[in-house]
Amino acid sequence: MTTTRYRCTACGNLTRFDVTSTRRTRAFHHYSVGGQLEVEDEEVLDEVVEDVSCRWCGNGRAVVELTEQEAADAAADTGTREQGS
Repeated sequence: MTTTRYRCTACGNLTRFDVTSTRRTRAFHHYSVGGQLEVEDEEVLDEVVEDVSCRWCGNGRAVVELTEQEAADAAADTGTREQGS
């Protein structure tokens, strides 16, 4: 499964986004004798991301999806800043 990374070009946010999506899944529902549900082996069959907005500044039009290389660079840059703090 590929994880999508985002960046808000309005404020520079790389970590906090509100993502609205629709998923179609298949899962094994395991009920205990007492009626408690535990969902196991959930498989995402289809997912459509409908909207992404920045949690910091609220802008949805300035959010861009990062390429794999941009995401790796952003993760390395964030890790370097956190270690230096």
